[in-house]
Amino acid sequence: MTTDIIELHNFIVLIEQSNAAKTFVQKCEIDGDAVGFAFYGSGNVELEIKHNNQVKYLTNTTGLAISFFGNQKVEFAHKIAPNKPLQSISIFTKLKNLHTLPQVEKEIFEKQLPYLLNPEENFVKGPTFFMTIDMQLAVQKIFNTNYSGNTRLLFLKSQVNELLAHYFALLSSDKKNELNETDKKKLFQAKEIVSDNFSKPPTITELSKLIGLNSTKLKKNFKELFGIPVFKYIQEERLNKAYELLCNSEKTVQETAWEVGYESLSSFSNAFQKKFGSRPNEVKKQFFSNKS
Repeated sequence: MTTDIIELHNFIVLIEQSNAAKTFVQKCEIDGDAVGFAFYGSGNVELEIKHNNQVKYLTNTTGLAISFFGNQKVEFAHKIAPNKPLQSISIFTKLKNLHTLPQVEKEIFEKQLPYLLNPEENFVKGPTFFMTIDMQLAVQKIFNTNYSGNTRLLFLKSQVNELLAHYFALLSSDKKNELNETDKKKLFQAKEIVSDNFSKPPTITELSKLIGLNSTKLKKNFKELFGIPVFKYIQEERLNKAYELLCNSEKTVQETAWEVGYESLSSFSNAFQKKFGSRPNEVKKQFFSNKS
């Protein structure tokens, strides 16, 4: 488990990643009254919350965005499922810090989350729903950035603000109700299945049976939720994995093509160039020249 803790003015941001081979439990506490948000890019996490001799459990899976109030009397424990790469962004701000926000931002919190700002218990659960494509992209950019130092801090600040803006925009709109939560959960399950099996993905018919959603709804709602058709998403996963293999393994271009599910080297090379602007062999040569 790796946790990157960053202070961004009024917010504390935790960027967490884990890919353990066995179940892992991470405990944490909140120092004082705070409002928190968590965005789960991937992984399956059971959140155990203890307070006032009570125990509550929240299952947070890939794609969820949650909010809550908690204080120092609450104990949190993340139970992380094995072999499910976890990527999560947690954003905390003390209640007292909200009074220092610009008036416009302060009003957003007061209007959208009044019961979190005026809690009646030590722990209060706020709105929870699956992320929009814009929120998913913001999370991905946080984990994929190559910036460092002050440039990284500036970038992360912009992405944290973007995540919160998308969260509040969704909260104030009716779009969160266009797809029911059960279907959204099935769609994220479909996304995880094809991500895990991108080299030999199931057919639409097979995938629809695996998640219990008919093929028409699967194709239509997958594109609506993720902004990309199922097979286009599979191609994107293949090419991203190929780029990673070319840069971080000894595999040849042909072996890489086979690894990610391409039987034709020319088809692989053309698709790769269209996405990245360079041929696979050019990326391979550049990697080895930089390494030497």
